[in-house]
Amino acid sequence: QVQLVESGGGLVQPGGSLRLSCVASGSIWSFAVGDWYRQAAGKHRELVATIPPGGSLGYADSVKGRFTISRDSDKNTMYLQMNSLKPEDTAVYTCHARLGGQFDYWGQGTQVTVSS
Repeated sequence: QVQLVESGGGLVQPGGSLRLSCVASGSIWSFAVGDWYRQAAGKHRELVATIPPGGSLGYADSVKGRFTISRDSDKNTMYLQMNSLKPEDTAVYTCHARLGGQFDYWGQGTQVTVSS
């Protein structure tokens, strides 16, 4: 069983930056598809960014050019660097890993609030 633990959320002013981390209980990021999702109050969950084991990174149009997904396999950690944050980025951010094309693991979520 893989456990994912996020950290790095908080309150930030518009235009600010945050870096979210997702630490896995095992060495999975070299071969798992990693994603960051977010869900704002009253809205559906949205896929924000994807990092496959190989191939191109993927981003939602709403975050392209502002967010960067990455991973450090030595630290068992996936990151989401968020720059130029906007109030509409306010949401609970959750990391996800898919292993073997069928096994899904989720973190507990971390709140990001962008407000002045």
